[in-house]
This record gives sequence, structure tokens and C-alpha cells, in this order.
Amino acid sequence: MQWEFAGRIGPQAGRYVIRRYAGDDARHVVVIGDLEAPRRRRLGRRRPRAAEPGSEPGDVEVTRATVITTDPLPADGAAAWLDAAVRDRDATVGEALALLNRTIHGHRLAAMDAYVTEVGPDHALATRIGYGSGEQVAEGDWEEARELPAPKPSRSMLLHPQQRLAALLSGRDVALACEVLALRARVDLEQGRGREAALQLGAALDAAVAELEGWRGTEAVARRLDELHGHREAVDLAARAALEGGLQPEQTEAVEAALGRLEATLRARTASL
Repeated sequence: MQWEFAGRIGPQAGRYVIRRYAGDDARHVVVIGDLEAPRRRRLGRRRPRAAEPGSEPGDVEVTRATVITTDPLPADGAAAWLDAAVRDRDATVGEALALLNRTIHGHRLAAMDAYVTEVGPDHALATRIGYGSGEQVAEGDWEEARELPAPKPSRSMLLHPQQRLAALLSGRDVALACEVLALRARVDLEQGRGREAALQLGAALDAAVAELEGWRGTEAVARRLDELHGHREAVDLAARAALEGGLQPEQTEAVEAALGRLEATLRARTASL
């Protein structure tokens, strides 16, 4: 998998080997390219968009990031693998993006830079999947590749975030602490950091119970707020397990379920405004 992102994404240019544990064989290599002007060549046949008269937009520097698996493809099955990977694009992109975000998260910790954040599929200027030799792919070349279309809008994009943003900036609404904590828990959970997600969610539920009490007069919020109380014990157990070393699969599922209900409660509260 390969993406192009506007500007820098965190790690310095180089090659980063990913193993499951110390001493394990290398499973993947993440290659971060130097900041550079975008390539003019595109995969496939596309006509360039005609520029409006008088407009001379400047180039945006991009970082090319590539996730390479070390597993070799059979010479007679590479094309079939590519077809299958494109058909199952969500899983293919998601698995590779998790490895890229693991690298970005590691850089954030190593550099102690809180402003470095993970990237999502809709952040990329271009997304490609293909195969070739390691050197080919690392340099952005392929034996064969496909450029994937932009992802469909996520659910959050369908909830009119511009209206909420206007309300927040004009003082007609307030940002709740539980919202911020829930967002952090969601990122941690989706990036495989179950311990961090459990700890974040414990604080998020405490904040939600206090902050959302003022909206109990709204039936949809009151019903979901009562549901949150039912998740409190399971989240507490998961948070304690996180402090002791790790979560069991059923505890991770409990965190996922509780976080989903908190997000539903927050959506109900926003819809009532």
C-alpha cells in the first residue's frame, strides 16, 4: 500500500522494520519518503482538470508513505492477489494503515511530540496498491498497481459537522470533556491500543455521567445515559486490567460496546440542540 499526504506526517524519511516481537522475522517495512513535489504521473488514464483563467495554484509538497509486506507473492498469482486486494479494499487499506499509524504513533512517543497524529484513509491525496520488488515499491514504482478512488464519506461526515462547528464557535454550544476523551479512546481502540482505550473510556464515562445530566430532559439522551450506567462495571474491570498489563478479548469487546453507546449518546445530545 502506498499513500501520498500533504506535508509531513511525523517520522523522518527512512525505512522502518516492523516485527511482532524482538527477535521475530521482519513482517513489514514502512518506507517514509522525503518531502517532495507531487508526481505528475497518475495511474490510469485521466485528463488533467483545466485550470481557470488567471489561476496559478502552487504545488503542495507531499510525503509518500509505503507499507511493504515481506511475504513473497507467487509469480503466477500476483495478478490474482492484486484483484482480490482491490475487491476487499477496506480490509486491505485498513490493515496497512494500522501499520503506518503504528509507525507514526511510535514517532510521537519517541519525539515526545503531542501534535503528531495518526492519519485516516480520507487524509491521503492518493492511495495505491500494487506489487513489485522491494526497491521498486520503496521508490514509488511498480510492476503493476492500481490507484484507488477516494473513500466514501464516513458517518461523521453525514451528521453536518459544519453546523456543529458554527454552534461551537458562536457560543451556542459547548465542547464537552467526554467528547474529547471519547475521540481519543476511539483512535486508540481502532489502532489496536486496547489498554489506552480502556483507560481513556473510563475517564470519558465519568465525565459523560456528570456533563450529560443537564440533557436528561431529552428522552433520547436520558435513555442512552441510563444505558451507560450499565456499562460502567465492565469498563472499570477493563481499565483495571489495563493497569495490570493487558485486556482479554472479551474486555476489549466490552470497551468497544461501551464506547459505541457513549458515541450514540453524544450524537443524540447534538441532534437535540
